[in-house]
Amino acid sequence: MTWTSLNAWVAAPEIFLLCATCAILLLDLFISDAKRHLTYVMTLATLAITFALVLMGHEPHLRFAFNGLYLVDPIADFAKLAMIVGVALVLIYGRSYAMARGLFRGELFTLTLFSLLGMMVMASSVNFLALYVGLELMSLSVYALVALNRESFASTEAAMKYFVLGALASGMLLYGVSMLYGSTGSLDIFAVSHAIQAGQANNLLAVFAIVFIVTGLGFKFGAVPFHMWVPDVYQGAPTPITQLIASAPKAAVFVFSLRILAQALEGFAPDWRGMLMVLAVLSMGLGNITAISQTNIKRMLGYSTISHMGFVLLGLLVANPLGYSASFFYIVSYILMSAAAFGIIMLLSRQGFEADQIDDLKGLNQRSPWFAAMMLFTMFSMAGIPIFLGFFAKLAILKVVVDMGLVPLAVIAVVFSLIGAFYYLRIVKVMYFDDAVDSSPLIAGNDAKLVLSINCLLLLVLGFMPDGLMNLLSDAVSQSFTSLPH
Repeated sequence: MTWTSLNAWVAAPEIFLLCATCAILLLDLFISDAKRHLTYVMTLATLAITFALVLMGHEPHLRFAFNGLYLVDPIADFAKLAMIVGVALVLIYGRSYAMARGLFRGELFTLTLFSLLGMMVMASSVNFLALYVGLELMSLSVYALVALNRESFASTEAAMKYFVLGALASGMLLYGVSMLYGSTGSLDIFAVSHAIQAGQANNLLAVFAIVFIVTGLGFKFGAVPFHMWVPDVYQGAPTPITQLIASAPKAAVFVFSLRILAQALEGFAPDWRGMLMVLAVLSMGLGNITAISQTNIKRMLGYSTISHMGFVLLGLLVANPLGYSASFFYIVSYILMSAAAFGIIMLLSRQGFEADQIDDLKGLNQRSPWFAAMMLFTMFSMAGIPIFLGFFAKLAILKVVVDMGLVPLAVIAVVFSLIGAFYYLRIVKVMYFDDAVDSSPLIAGNDAKLVLSINCLLLLVLGFMPDGLMNLLSDAVSQSFTSLPH
């Protein structure tokens, strides 16, 4: 390895993020609780600079670093931008919530930044060991964040469940990777792909590897039947951490899946497509049907996430750049939608009161017509009502599925979406047609209210003109796949 092959400048955003996070970790030791907002400002500044570095380094072609271990391509760049925005929204929306519950501590900021670093490493690694290091850095940080409220039994229970099941899924993923290494003799994604295409791989061992790898990926997506952790963790974790789990990591897992399935295991697409098809149908079915009976809104959104990930898997199983583009567009749309939903839940919460029951939204229109309208936008978008962003995200997936000739699959997706619309519209009914049981004012910083309003309005504005975002992500996917080394 030489300085030229190291090419470390390609990973400048990650290197800066690591150094800045370590600096914040040390500086926070000397900051009193009364001045903790300084840590908050430093964290947001770190995110802003990392965002700028990713943007400045963006190029339409592939750039390798660390002797081929690390790849920065347009997919990785846009996924990283989505992750950074997702994490920034968590901190902005969750500030008042965290301060009221004694969670506004250095650990919240440093663990969140470390989890983001893990996500960014996942997005750019093209070696299975580097991918796994990124995955574990993200996962371990999130496990700790779920248990951040040490006085809450529900948080501790959720963190233990998440940790145990997550460790099991990581073990399965690693076992699959070890089988793939035995089958192809390499841990490099492109070398694995070449061995499979050239017929040099042990096919039986590789198919077993795919089963374990898809199991691990299914857990990280929260797809049925590997969804057991989702509702419990969403309900038990502090709401800002639930928002974090629901947003940025989804983009990381999506790119992680692309690297493994679409790039390394492209030659075995017929095998993993069938598995993803089963996961997608089960996720859309169980997610939407079970969400109907929930009374806790965080738990309901957990089941909602399962159904949304079913749609993402539909795009992946198409197994061509058009399908990957549709899934990417869906993931970015979902990050905006889930951030808005959890932002409003935190807006309604206050010291000593968690607004996590659907009944807590009763009469929101009487308390705050503006934020009732913002929640309506969010729910309509999640339900896939036309003119909102969520509709076009679903339409993009359905179009590529139909173009592949998988019409029955598209019909199943539409039917389950119609079932899912019920529980989203129930939220709207509760806000507008039920009498308010709580007349307390909405307590949050003006910055959170402003950003939350912009976030919700984007769901409508991007719904009117989705082509810009769709073309941007589609170009990123096509540039990344046409430039792949063969």
